[in-house]
Amino acid sequence: MQKVGLFWFNHDLRIDDNAALLRAAAEVDKLICLYCVDATSAGPRWQQPAKLAPRRREFLFQSLQDLEIQLNHYGQKLVVRMQPPLDAIAQLITVHNVSHLYRSNHVGVYENTIWQTLRKRYAMLEFTECHTHTLFAPSQLPFAIDQLPHSFSKFRRLVEKMDMTIALDAPLDAPTELPPPALVADLAWQPLWHKHFPPSDSPTALFKGGASAGEQHLKGYFASDLASTYKLTRNGLDGMDYSTKFSPWLANGTLSARRIVQQLQDYEARAGANDSTYWIFFELLWREYFQWYGHKHKQRLFAFEGIGDAAPTTSFYAERFKKWCAGNTPYAIINACMKQLNATGYLSNRGRQLVASCFVHELGLDWRHGAAYLEQQLIDYDVASNWGNWQYLAGVGADPRGHRRFDLQKQAQIYDPDNQFVRRWAGGQTLQPLDSVDAADWPI
Repeated sequence: MQKVGLFWFNHDLRIDDNAALLRAAAEVDKLICLYCVDATSAGPRWQQPAKLAPRRREFLFQSLQDLEIQLNHYGQKLVVRMQPPLDAIAQLITVHNVSHLYRSNHVGVYENTIWQTLRKRYAMLEFTECHTHTLFAPSQLPFAIDQLPHSFSKFRRLVEKMDMTIALDAPLDAPTELPPPALVADLAWQPLWHKHFPPSDSPTALFKGGASAGEQHLKGYFASDLASTYKLTRNGLDGMDYSTKFSPWLANGTLSARRIVQQLQDYEARAGANDSTYWIFFELLWREYFQWYGHKHKQRLFAFEGIGDAAPTTSFYAERFKKWCAGNTPYAIINACMKQLNATGYLSNRGRQLVASCFVHELGLDWRHGAAYLEQQLIDYDVASNWGNWQYLAGVGADPRGHRRFDLQKQAQIYDPDNQFVRRWAGGQTLQPLDSVDAADWPI
């Protein structure tokens, strides 16, 4: 009897360095490659995935197109279902006599609930998951996940004591071949799913999705000398050269973190290591920390009180939230950042810290609504990094100092001294008072 496998693609939209896909290639006779776009989310956005803004949706579409092309080279097909994953996978298991299910390990509570439900419902099937989204597997870390240090600094010190030549695995090559697709009428190969992603040639799009574009960017970055000055430029607000810009492809797994480290090490061997090249690895460790932070804290990643016991003294003001989203606050630097985000689907690391600090401390808003808005907008949205960083800024996460409140005027003077960023994004043209009504609901 033939073994039929189903591979559930999620945040691993690549063939390269994909341990779970290699397992599938070695173990089954037929393979269904599935991606689900769940457009039925309802309720609070921190409980289910947010509906995607145009730029993030466009980047995802390009990534799926590229994955489809890669799979076609192997004689495979990509099945894209516009329905909740649990429904789609259950149907495919029943109709096509699936015997093996594969996926990359995911930090998301929503995704893991689906996986565990499937395991209980179909206990007779073989379930396989591999860690493809992180630098390390849990067994390689110098502590158990439930003993993850409370601060990044301690995490970094422990990890950096490891022998990286032993602890850090080399990226895996792409499979030489894949099992053929299950030839069933239900899996009609015409790309009907494309109609759900209307084409866009937005002049503000900064990135092209897909593993091919990610690999091209990775090679281009390390072919330049930008890595040698990264630490000096990484706090920029605008442009393509001040930071590595790996995050869009890292987020949906079209580029692997281990492949980046390999390229970084090759660059250091060729051009020399310095503080800037180390800082690229340092930032990858920050990303790594938040992945395991999410695995440890699970649903508390979305809790109002975070990983602590005390809830913040913030609330929700619809008018303030709307002004923040649109870039119509009293703060020009924040307006410029939000307009950049809305137009491009991207925001610098410094910009993200500023808009989050403003959201929590100047506007007094429930941090979860800000995190959910960025989840909707960011093309490089990563559940652990986004929600972990928001907890950090809101004082309910991994920051040992508690609140991180930025002086917005001082930050603007440091990072936009000539007002170029604010002028480019018209941040000063939409200044509005914080509120139009007072506490008694009278007009101000």
